[in-house]
Amino acid sequence: MNLLFLTISQITDINDRGIYCDLMRTFRDNGHQVFVISPTERRFKKSTYLIEKNGAKILKIWTLNLQKVNLIEKGIGTLLIEYQYKKAIKKYLHNIKLDLILYSTPPITFIKTIKSLKKRHSAFTYLLLKDIFPQNAVDLGMLRKNGFVYHHFRRMEKALYAVSDHIGCMSPANVEYIMKSNPNVLPSTVEVCPNSIELQDENLGDFNKDLIRKSYGIPKGVTVFLYGGNLGKPQGLDFLIEILESNEGKKDRLFLIVGSGTEYDRINKWFRNNKPFSAKLFPSMPFNNYMQLIRVCDIGMIFLDKRFTIPNYPSRILPYLENKMPVIAATDKNTDIGRIAEDNGYGLWTLNGDLLQMNKHISF
Repeated sequence: MNLLFLTISQITDINDRGIYCDLMRTFRDNGHQVFVISPTERRFKKSTYLIEKNGAKILKIWTLNLQKVNLIEKGIGTLLIEYQYKKAIKKYLHNIKLDLILYSTPPITFIKTIKSLKKRHSAFTYLLLKDIFPQNAVDLGMLRKNGFVYHHFRRMEKALYAVSDHIGCMSPANVEYIMKSNPNVLPSTVEVCPNSIELQDENLGDFNKDLIRKSYGIPKGVTVFLYGGNLGKPQGLDFLIEILESNEGKKDRLFLIVGSGTEYDRINKWFRNNKPFSAKLFPSMPFNNYMQLIRVCDIGMIFLDKRFTIPNYPSRILPYLENKMPVIAATDKNTDIGRIAEDNGYGLWTLNGDLLQMNKHISF
Protein backbone atom coordinates (compact mmCIF):
# COMPACT_ATOMS: atom_id res chain seq x y z
CA MET A 1 0.00 0.00 0.00
CA ASN A 2 0.97 3.66 -0.22
CA LEU A 3 1.52 5.22 3.20
CA LEU A 4 1.80 8.93 3.96
CA PHE A 5 3.29 10.07 7.28
CA LEU A 6 2.90 13.70 8.40
CA THR A 7 5.11 14.95 11.22
CA ILE A 8 6.96 18.01 12.49
CA SER A 9 9.94 15.84 13.48
CA GLN A 10 13.08 16.35 11.46
CA ILE A 11 13.35 13.40 9.05
CA THR A 12 15.73 13.39 6.08
CA ASP A 13 16.54 9.67 5.95
CA ILE A 14 14.43 6.81 7.31
CA ASN A 15 17.64 4.85 7.90
CA ASP A 16 18.33 7.21 10.79
CA ARG A 17 17.32 5.99 14.21
CA GLY A 18 14.26 7.10 16.15
CA ILE A 19 10.67 6.10 16.85
CA TYR A 20 9.35 7.43 13.53
CA CYS A 21 12.23 6.40 11.26
CA ASP A 22 12.20 2.90 12.75
CA LEU A 23 8.46 2.66 12.09
CA MET A 24 8.82 3.88 8.50
CA ARG A 25 11.56 1.30 7.84
CA THR A 26 9.26 -1.43 9.13
CA PHE A 27 6.62 -0.46 6.57
CA ARG A 28 9.26 -0.21 3.83
CA ASP A 29 10.76 -3.58 4.69
CA ASN A 30 7.30 -5.14 4.46
CA GLY A 31 6.92 -4.00 0.87
CA HIS A 32 4.96 -0.78 1.29
CA GLN A 33 5.69 2.55 -0.43
CA VAL A 34 6.50 5.19 2.16
CA PHE A 35 5.97 8.94 1.76
CA VAL A 36 7.10 11.24 4.58
CA ILE A 37 6.31 14.92 5.04
CA SER A 38 8.62 16.74 7.42
CA PRO A 39 9.55 20.40 7.95
CA THR A 40 12.78 22.12 7.07
CA GLU A 41 12.66 24.90 9.64
CA ARG A 42 13.87 28.36 8.65
CA ARG A 43 16.99 27.92 10.80
CA PHE A 44 18.24 25.43 8.17
CA LYS A 45 17.92 28.04 5.38
CA LYS A 46 16.48 25.63 2.77
CA SER A 47 13.45 25.93 0.52
CA THR A 48 10.86 23.16 0.12
CA TYR A 49 12.28 20.11 -1.70
CA LEU A 50 11.47 16.45 -2.42
CA ILE A 51 14.05 13.68 -2.09
CA GLU A 52 13.97 9.92 -2.61
CA LYS A 53 16.29 8.04 -0.31
CA ASN A 54 16.54 4.46 0.99
CA GLY A 55 13.14 3.42 -0.27
CA ALA A 56 11.16 6.44 0.88
CA LYS A 57 10.10 9.72 -0.69
CA ILE A 58 10.55 12.58 1.75
CA LEU A 59 8.98 15.98 1.19
CA LYS A 60 10.76 18.65 3.23
CA ILE A 61 8.57 21.73 3.61
CA TRP A 62 9.90 25.16 4.57
CA THR A 63 8.35 26.37 7.84
CA LEU A 64 9.08 28.76 10.64
CA ASN A 65 11.02 27.33 13.57
CA LEU A 66 8.72 24.94 15.42
CA GLN A 67 10.84 23.26 18.09
CA LYS A 68 13.12 24.59 20.81
CA VAL A 69 12.11 28.15 19.99
CA ASN A 70 10.22 31.00 21.68
CA LEU A 71 6.46 30.62 22.07
CA ILE A 72 5.57 33.42 19.64
CA GLU A 73 7.38 31.94 16.65
CA LYS A 74 6.29 28.43 17.59
CA GLY A 75 2.66 29.57 17.80
CA ILE A 76 2.68 31.37 14.47
CA GLY A 77 4.56 28.51 12.82
CA THR A 78 2.06 25.98 14.16
CA LEU A 79 -0.87 27.98 12.79
CA LEU A 80 0.75 28.30 9.35
CA ILE A 81 1.94 24.73 8.96
CA GLU A 82 -1.32 23.23 7.74
CA TYR A 83 -1.55 25.69 4.83
CA GLN A 84 2.11 25.05 3.99
CA TYR A 85 1.72 21.26 4.10
CA LYS A 86 -1.53 21.25 2.10
CA LYS A 87 -0.01 23.46 -0.61
CA ALA A 88 3.15 21.33 -0.88
CA ILE A 89 1.20 18.03 -0.99
CA LYS A 90 -0.90 19.38 -3.85
CA LYS A 91 2.22 20.40 -5.76
CA TYR A 92 4.51 17.43 -5.17
CA LEU A 93 2.26 14.42 -4.39
CA HIS A 94 -0.92 15.12 -6.37
CA ASN A 95 -0.61 11.97 -8.50
CA ILE A 96 -0.17 9.51 -5.60
CA LYS A 97 -3.06 7.25 -4.49
CA LEU A 98 -2.90 6.88 -0.71
CA ASP A 99 -4.11 3.91 1.34
CA LEU A 100 -2.97 4.87 4.85
CA ILE A 101 -2.40 8.28 6.40
CA LEU A 102 -0.34 8.36 9.60
CA TYR A 103 0.23 11.53 11.61
CA SER A 104 1.56 12.37 15.03
CA THR A 105 0.91 15.05 17.62
CA PRO A 106 2.20 17.66 17.99
CA PRO A 107 0.70 19.54 16.24
CA ILE A 108 -3.10 19.22 16.16
CA THR A 109 -3.48 21.54 13.18
CA PHE A 110 -3.47 19.03 10.29
CA ILE A 111 -7.25 18.50 10.41
CA LYS A 112 -8.26 20.07 7.08
CA THR A 113 -5.35 18.40 5.30
CA ILE A 114 -6.22 14.98 6.72
CA LYS A 115 -9.94 15.41 6.00
CA SER A 116 -9.20 16.40 2.41
CA LEU A 117 -6.78 13.51 1.83
CA LYS A 118 -9.08 11.00 3.52
CA LYS A 119 -12.04 12.02 1.36
CA ARG A 120 -10.04 12.12 -1.87
CA HIS A 121 -8.29 8.78 -1.41
CA SER A 122 -10.79 6.90 0.83
CA ALA A 123 -7.72 6.25 2.99
CA PHE A 124 -7.53 4.87 6.53
CA THR A 125 -6.36 7.46 9.07
CA TYR A 126 -4.28 6.67 12.16
CA LEU A 127 -3.25 9.19 14.83
CA LEU A 128 -0.07 8.52 16.80
CA LEU A 129 -0.91 10.48 19.93
CA LYS A 130 2.39 11.70 21.42
CA ASP A 131 1.18 14.96 22.93
CA ILE A 132 -2.14 16.01 24.45
CA PHE A 133 -2.63 19.67 23.57
CA PRO A 134 -3.97 22.17 24.65
CA GLN A 135 -4.30 20.66 28.15
CA ASN A 136 -0.53 20.33 28.51
CA ALA A 137 -0.19 24.09 27.92
CA VAL A 138 -2.87 24.75 30.54
CA ASP A 139 -1.02 22.55 33.04
CA LEU A 140 2.17 24.58 32.57
CA GLY A 141 0.38 27.92 32.86
CA MET A 142 0.81 28.85 29.20
CA LEU A 143 -2.93 28.95 28.42
CA ARG A 144 -6.00 29.85 30.46
CA LYS A 145 -8.42 26.96 30.78
CA ASN A 146 -11.47 29.03 29.82
CA GLY A 147 -9.77 31.41 27.43
CA PHE A 148 -10.59 31.89 23.76
CA VAL A 149 -7.28 30.40 22.60
CA TYR A 150 -7.79 27.28 24.70
CA HIS A 151 -11.31 26.71 23.34
CA HIS A 152 -10.09 27.26 19.77
CA PHE A 153 -7.40 24.59 20.12
CA ARG A 154 -9.71 22.29 22.06
CA ARG A 155 -12.15 22.32 19.11
CA MET A 156 -9.26 21.43 16.82
CA GLU A 157 -8.22 18.60 19.13
CA LYS A 158 -11.74 17.13 19.10
CA ALA A 159 -11.90 17.45 15.32
CA LEU A 160 -8.58 15.62 14.99
CA TYR A 161 -9.87 12.72 17.09
CA ALA A 162 -13.09 12.66 15.06
CA VAL A 163 -11.32 12.42 11.69
CA SER A 164 -9.05 9.61 12.94
CA ASP A 165 -10.18 6.05 12.24
CA HIS A 166 -7.83 4.88 14.96
CA ILE A 167 -5.92 6.57 17.80
CA GLY A 168 -2.73 4.97 19.10
CA CYS A 169 -1.84 6.08 22.65
CA MET A 170 1.54 5.69 24.34
CA SER A 171 0.35 3.88 27.47
CA PRO A 172 -2.76 2.59 29.28
CA ALA A 173 -3.01 5.86 31.24
CA ASN A 174 -3.11 7.73 27.91
CA VAL A 175 -6.01 5.58 26.73
CA GLU A 176 -7.88 6.13 29.99
CA TYR A 177 -7.35 9.90 29.82
CA ILE A 178 -8.54 10.20 26.21
CA MET A 179 -11.66 8.16 26.88
CA LYS A 180 -12.53 10.09 30.05
CA SER A 181 -11.91 13.51 28.50
CA ASN A 182 -13.52 12.78 25.14
CA PRO A 183 -16.75 10.77 25.59
CA ASN A 184 -17.58 11.12 21.89
CA VAL A 185 -14.55 9.02 20.94
CA LEU A 186 -15.51 5.38 20.35
CA PRO A 187 -13.61 3.01 22.68
CA SER A 188 -13.06 0.62 19.76
CA THR A 189 -10.95 3.24 17.97
CA VAL A 190 -8.45 3.76 20.80
CA GLU A 191 -5.57 1.43 21.62
CA VAL A 192 -2.13 1.33 23.22
CA CYS A 193 0.54 1.90 20.56
CA PRO A 194 3.66 2.41 22.68
CA ASN A 195 6.79 4.29 21.71
CA SER A 196 9.15 1.71 20.26
CA ILE A 197 12.49 1.41 18.49
CA GLU A 198 14.32 -1.26 16.54
CA LEU A 199 16.98 -2.86 18.73
CA GLN A 200 20.52 -2.69 17.40
CA ASP A 201 23.26 -5.30 17.28
CA GLU A 202 25.01 -5.47 20.65
CA ASN A 203 28.40 -6.11 19.03
CA LEU A 204 30.34 -3.01 20.13
CA GLY A 205 33.59 -3.83 18.32
CA ASP A 206 36.46 -1.88 19.85
CA PHE A 207 34.23 -0.34 22.52
CA ASN A 208 36.39 0.63 25.52
CA LYS A 209 34.34 1.77 28.51
CA ASP A 210 37.26 3.15 30.51
CA LEU A 211 38.60 5.12 27.55
CA ILE A 212 35.20 6.64 26.75
CA ARG A 213 34.61 7.55 30.39
CA LYS A 214 37.99 9.24 30.49
CA SER A 215 37.19 11.25 27.36
CA TYR A 216 34.13 12.73 29.12
CA GLY A 217 36.02 13.41 32.34
CA ILE A 218 34.23 10.69 34.30
CA PRO A 219 36.29 9.52 37.31
CA LYS A 220 36.83 5.82 37.93
CA GLY A 221 34.54 4.05 40.38
CA VAL A 222 31.62 6.50 40.34
CA THR A 223 28.00 5.68 39.62
CA VAL A 224 26.94 7.75 36.63
CA PHE A 225 23.38 9.13 36.46
CA LEU A 226 22.41 10.36 32.99
CA TYR A 227 19.68 12.74 31.91
CA GLY A 228 19.58 13.10 28.14
CA GLY A 229 16.99 14.90 26.06
CA ASN A 230 14.97 18.07 25.95
CA LEU A 231 15.77 20.71 28.54
CA GLY A 232 12.48 22.60 28.54
CA LYS A 233 9.53 23.67 30.67
CA PRO A 234 7.71 20.30 30.47
CA GLN A 235 10.56 18.58 32.30
CA GLY A 236 10.22 20.60 35.52
CA LEU A 237 13.98 21.03 35.76
CA ASP A 238 14.01 23.14 38.92
CA PHE A 239 13.92 19.78 40.65
CA LEU A 240 16.95 18.60 38.69
CA ILE A 241 18.92 21.58 40.03
CA GLU A 242 17.76 20.76 43.57
CA ILE A 243 19.06 17.21 43.11
CA LEU A 244 22.43 18.44 41.86
CA GLU A 245 22.76 20.86 44.78
CA SER A 246 21.87 18.23 47.38
CA ASN A 247 24.38 15.73 45.96
CA GLU A 248 27.23 18.17 45.39
CA GLY A 249 30.60 17.00 46.66
CA LYS A 250 29.66 13.32 46.89
CA LYS A 251 32.54 11.45 45.31
CA ASP A 252 30.74 8.17 44.64
CA ARG A 253 28.33 9.60 42.03
CA LEU A 254 28.30 11.84 38.98
CA PHE A 255 25.34 13.41 37.17
CA LEU A 256 25.61 13.96 33.41
CA ILE A 257 23.11 16.31 31.77
CA VAL A 258 23.00 16.21 27.96
CA GLY A 259 20.57 18.11 25.77
CA SER A 260 19.18 21.37 24.50
CA GLY A 261 16.00 23.38 24.81
CA THR A 262 14.51 26.54 26.19
CA GLU A 263 15.91 25.89 29.70
CA TYR A 264 19.46 25.08 28.58
CA ASP A 265 20.80 28.62 29.10
CA ARG A 266 19.40 28.77 32.63
CA ILE A 267 20.92 25.42 33.55
CA ASN A 268 24.20 26.38 31.90
CA LYS A 269 24.24 29.58 33.98
CA TRP A 270 23.80 27.50 37.15
CA PHE A 271 26.75 25.33 36.12
CA ARG A 272 28.93 28.39 35.40
CA ASN A 273 28.07 29.99 38.75
CA ASN A 274 28.38 26.87 40.89
CA LYS A 275 31.09 24.86 39.10
CA PRO A 276 29.82 21.57 40.58
CA PHE A 277 32.19 18.72 41.34
CA SER A 278 29.52 16.02 41.05
CA ALA A 279 27.82 17.08 37.81
CA LYS A 280 28.65 17.86 34.18
CA LEU A 281 26.59 19.57 31.47
CA PHE A 282 26.95 18.85 27.75
CA PRO A 283 25.00 20.41 24.86
CA SER A 284 23.21 18.14 22.40
CA MET A 285 25.62 15.82 20.64
CA PRO A 286 25.43 13.64 17.51
CA PHE A 287 23.23 10.59 18.00
CA ASN A 288 26.05 8.05 17.73
CA ASN A 289 28.10 9.95 20.33
CA TYR A 290 25.11 10.05 22.66
CA MET A 291 24.50 6.31 22.29
CA GLN A 292 28.17 5.69 23.03
CA LEU A 293 27.91 7.84 26.16
CA ILE A 294 24.80 5.96 27.33
CA ARG A 295 26.77 2.70 27.25
CA VAL A 296 29.21 3.97 29.88
CA CYS A 297 26.52 5.33 32.24
CA ASP A 298 24.73 3.38 34.94
CA ILE A 299 21.28 4.87 35.55
CA GLY A 300 18.97 6.87 33.30
CA MET A 301 16.79 9.70 34.61
CA ILE A 302 13.35 10.91 33.48
CA PHE A 303 11.83 14.24 34.53
CA LEU A 304 8.34 15.67 34.04
CA ASP A 305 6.77 18.75 35.61
CA LYS A 306 4.64 17.79 38.61
CA ARG A 307 1.79 20.07 37.43
CA PHE A 308 0.83 17.83 34.52
CA THR A 309 -2.67 16.39 34.65
CA ILE A 310 -2.10 14.52 31.38
CA PRO A 311 -0.15 11.24 31.28
CA ASN A 312 3.01 12.00 29.28
CA TYR A 313 5.36 9.15 28.35
CA PRO A 314 8.76 10.50 27.15
CA SER A 315 10.43 8.47 24.41
CA ARG A 316 13.86 9.27 25.86
CA ILE A 317 13.39 6.23 28.09
CA LEU A 318 13.91 3.94 25.09
CA PRO A 319 17.71 4.37 24.69
CA TYR A 320 18.08 3.71 28.41
CA LEU A 321 16.13 0.47 28.14
CA GLU A 322 17.88 -0.57 24.94
CA ASN A 323 21.15 -0.41 26.87
CA LYS A 324 19.71 -2.27 29.86
CA MET A 325 19.96 0.74 32.17
CA PRO A 326 17.67 1.01 35.20
CA VAL A 327 15.76 4.29 35.36
CA ILE A 328 14.64 6.74 38.00
CA ALA A 329 11.56 8.76 37.05
CA ALA A 330 10.63 12.00 38.81
CA THR A 331 7.26 12.99 37.36
CA ASP A 332 3.73 14.10 38.02
CA LYS A 333 1.30 11.63 39.60
CA ASN A 334 -0.79 11.10 36.46
CA THR A 335 1.70 9.51 34.08
CA ASP A 336 2.19 5.76 34.37
CA ILE A 337 5.82 5.74 33.17
CA GLY A 338 7.09 5.29 36.73
CA ARG A 339 4.47 2.70 37.67
CA ILE A 340 5.25 0.65 34.56
CA ALA A 341 8.97 0.82 35.39
CA GLU A 342 8.39 -0.38 38.94
CA ASP A 343 5.90 -3.09 37.95
CA ASN A 344 8.36 -4.47 35.41
CA GLY A 345 11.40 -4.24 37.66
CA TYR A 346 13.55 -1.82 35.69
CA GLY A 347 13.14 1.41 37.61
CA LEU A 348 11.96 3.53 40.52
CA TRP A 349 9.55 6.46 40.71
CA THR A 350 9.06 9.55 42.83
CA LEU A 351 6.94 12.67 42.59
CA ASN A 352 8.85 15.55 41.01
CA GLY A 353 9.81 17.73 43.98
CA ASP A 354 10.12 14.99 46.61
CA LEU A 355 13.83 15.45 47.25
CA LEU A 356 14.01 13.10 50.24
CA GLN A 357 12.55 10.17 48.29
CA MET A 358 14.60 10.99 45.22
CA ASN A 359 17.86 10.90 47.15
CA LYS A 360 16.83 7.60 48.71
CA HIS A 361 16.46 6.19 45.19
CA ILE A 362 19.81 7.67 44.13
CA SER A 363 21.55 6.09 47.11
CA PHE A 364 19.73 2.75 46.70
